[in-house]
This record gives sequence, C-alpha cells and structure tokens, in this order.
Amino acid sequence: MRRSRTRAFPNRRRTRNLVWVDHEKFMIEPSTSPRALIEYIAKALVDTPAEVFIDEYEDGEETVIELEVAEADLGKVIGRSGRVARALRGVLSAAGSKQDKRYALEIIE
Repeated sequence: MRRSRTRAFPNRRRTRNLVWVDHEKFMIEPSTSPRALIEYIAKALVDTPAEVFIDEYEDGEETVIELEVAEADLGKVIGRSGRVARALRGVLSAAGSKQDKRYALEIIE
C-alpha cells in the first residue's frame, strides 16, 4: 500500500517514535541527597549492585562521599580515561550547588 505524498505537515521531517518513560518506577522516592543520587547512578552502572557501598563524612568545609564497588566493576565506574568518574563528580557538584555545599567523590579500590 502506497502512502500519498501530501501530508498534514509538509515541512516537518519524519522522526523516530518516542518512548515515554514513567520515572516514578525507577526511583522509589524523590530525594535531594547527593549521596542517594551517586548510589543510584553507581548501582545502575555496575554488574553487581549489591556490592556498591557509600560512606559520607565531613572534611572541613566539604563533604566527602566514598564510593566502593566490586573490583570487577571498578573500570565501569571510572570509565575510559576517567570520563565516567569525571561525570559523576560533575553531577555531584551540581547537586551540591543546589544545596550550597561542596562535595568530593572518592572512588575506593
């Protein structure tokens, strides 16, 4: 069956179908905690999310978040040339700026 050449919107290009995602099924409850955000992202990246551990402590004016993952998953959290780790630190920095706090991320081997 051949489609007609006239369309309702002749100047609009045909695009792929969009898939709408219900965000509520991914996060149990909305949280503004940067610690919870890093934990959520890290568990999504690794193969063994049960072995993701997060610790948080104050170091002067900044809060340090320590991220510990399984040895096999360490490369996934760090990424090529540290790209994933840099992105995690950027997300942490953005979340901290919303709360007017400084955060640092340490990845424990």
